[in-house]
Amino acid sequence: MLSLANILVAVVAALHIYFLILEMFLWTKPLGLKTFRNTIEKAIDSAVLAANQGLYNGFLAAGLIWGLLHPTQAIGFQIKTFFLLCVIVAGIYGAISVSKRILFVQAAPAALALILLWLA
Repeated sequence: MLSLANILVAVVAALHIYFLILEMFLWTKPLGLKTFRNTIEKAIDSAVLAANQGLYNGFLAAGLIWGLLHPTQAIGFQIKTFFLLCVIVAGIYGAISVSKRILFVQAAPAALALILLWLA
């Protein structure tokens, strides 16, 4: 069960690395525009904010990876728990303030990973 939980934690981390790339580097490119349903004008106006948001997604990914790699299992568990909770809170806030899609793309995978982690 722990292996499955860790695989899902790694998936959540990978998603946040993908979000970092989208928000920091592809925000004004066709993939970023399509993903976030933005016009080029809106994307240009919000590019600095998106890059900041992408950086924070990178911090979430880094924390999850740190938890996965920590040599002490109990400490790794605490780190993963903390960062998964951060992802869930961010996903809920994003779903309320931006798009319900965020609940399924960001919060749900993290919640599932957290449940599996706690059951392991």
